[in-house]
Amino acid sequence: MTIRAWMTAVVGCVLALASPHADAQTYPTRVIRIVVPFPPGGPTDVAARLIAQPLAETLGQSVIVENQNGAGGRTGSRFVARSAPDGYTLLMGGTNLNAIIPAIYQNLDYDPVKSFTAVASVASDAVVMVVNPTVPAKTVAEFVQAAKANPGKLKYGSAPGIASHLASELLKYRAGIDVPFIPYRGGGPAITDLLGGQIDMIFNNKSVLLALIQGEKLRALAVTADKRWPELPDVPTMREAGFPDFPSDIVYGLLAPAGTPDAIVEKLNASVNKALHSEELRANLAKLGIEARSGTPQAFGAAMAEDMAKYDEIVRLTGIKVD
Repeated sequence: MTIRAWMTAVVGCVLALASPHADAQTYPTRVIRIVVPFPPGGPTDVAARLIAQPLAETLGQSVIVENQNGAGGRTGSRFVARSAPDGYTLLMGGTNLNAIIPAIYQNLDYDPVKSFTAVASVASDAVVMVVNPTVPAKTVAEFVQAAKANPGKLKYGSAPGIASHLASELLKYRAGIDVPFIPYRGGGPAITDLLGGQIDMIFNNKSVLLALIQGEKLRALAVTADKRWPELPDVPTMREAGFPDFPSDIVYGLLAPAGTPDAIVEKLNASVNKALHSEELRANLAKLGIEARSGTPQAFGAAMAEDMAKYDEIVRLTGIKVD
């Protein structure tokens, strides 16, 4: 073999090894990180940490969770959108980050839909309206009455531009009440201040609120689901409370930067679905009242598109604007 022929063969091998197909065959060979664009303790963080360990066991590689909070989830989302499309940097996204943000923000420096490839849904988490026990309201109607009697006195908190923010604004719009919005970096800090009495009400997820409700740290007024929760049989739905058509479950799932090879996406999807069949994971999910939600990348993408249409309508009705 001539030197030129030998060099050509070597280059060919290197290019083959560098190709997406070869990468997919050997993937993963190093640590995978799941970026959570909110602080620790919130529902997005909970979903990421629940899936990380069983996913690592399935893939045979370490999976870490990295919190990059800021700008209502946009900072971490932008980081993943601009990361290499190689399967090693993933976003824990879903309804809040990939269905609601595009309904609210018009001038982003990344596209919440086109900048990502749907990988796998992980879980769906229900939503509940809760108040600090010092608030003199045991029902949604009583909360509305108290808000009307004291305009601007009761306050609610949320990260801007996520489901809990939009649910609260939808209640304000339909009830005709003045309840000021206090923005937070994520669900965790808002819950902390609700417990401390700095704010009075939030909508947030079962995964982070159920234990606090059962421990009587917070009072549940209504759930946004189609039917009452088995864990809280005495708490009515928003429909029963006189406010139908509230969005219900929040879907969480993994997304990769656009352009990630299909073979890597398929491998990740299969690994997530396998992890979701872990008895330990399902038991951990059940403790929080979260439902495992496996499926194809296409089904996850379609669910987000359906949610975006719902939240587009809420934004149109309420006129929500977020800076």
